[in-house]
Amino acid sequence: MSSNKPSDFVLAIGLVIGLASLGWLLGSSIVEYRSFERTVAAKGLAEKEVPANIAIWPLKHAAVGNELADIYSFIEKQNNTVIQYLVAQGFERSAISFSPPRVTDKLANEYGNNSNVRYRFNASQVITVYTNNIELVRSTQQRIGDLGKSGIAVSGNDFDTQVQYLFTGLNDLKPEMIATATQNARSVAQKFANDSDSSLGKIKSARQGQFSISDRDSNNPHIKKVRVVSTIEYYLTD
Repeated sequence: MSSNKPSDFVLAIGLVIGLASLGWLLGSSIVEYRSFERTVAAKGLAEKEVPANIAIWPLKHAAVGNELADIYSFIEKQNNTVIQYLVAQGFERSAISFSPPRVTDKLANEYGNNSNVRYRFNASQVITVYTNNIELVRSTQQRIGDLGKSGIAVSGNDFDTQVQYLFTGLNDLKPEMIATATQNARSVAQKFANDSDSSLGKIKSARQGQFSISDRDSNNPHIKKVRVVSTIEYYLTD
């Protein structure tokens, strides 16, 4: 059986050209489709001020001496006095806790000059108040100097004893704030669409930013600012 080689060759060339043409048409149609896909991305911000609902208040007092047993006894006595004072101000006893005292033996410091040491032991104790009564913490802070009348110097405003104010109700705010951020983003996108003589279409994609909680300002750490930014991408149509 014989075959017509020239005609087979022409047929093969025709198939290659046909497939190449089909590929070009498909490729050009994809490019053409994408060129008509117009979008706009807009960011929407939502902010809200809320009062803190948890306060963590560390109070530190100290004692010095040369007898370790006397130091521990004195620290324990001061603990009782501070706790009694806090309870008298209105704090629940269950809201007050204290860590083990921290004792430093200056004579055990091999790198220091021990010849002029007046008191061998230096001890400190931290008492912590954990409460949701924010206003009671703030008002008691202003009167904490009253403990000085009992001979106790309490540190409550140093770097390591500042009150921490927390807000733990974020989950209750999320739905409302996300809705607000989305509405704000749509308003920005709508303005862009109007300016470009386009119509705002459906959402193509959406990215919700992380919620952040910060102090409103340095003088009012008990007031928190909650913030979230959402990024929404919309289709534009003529």
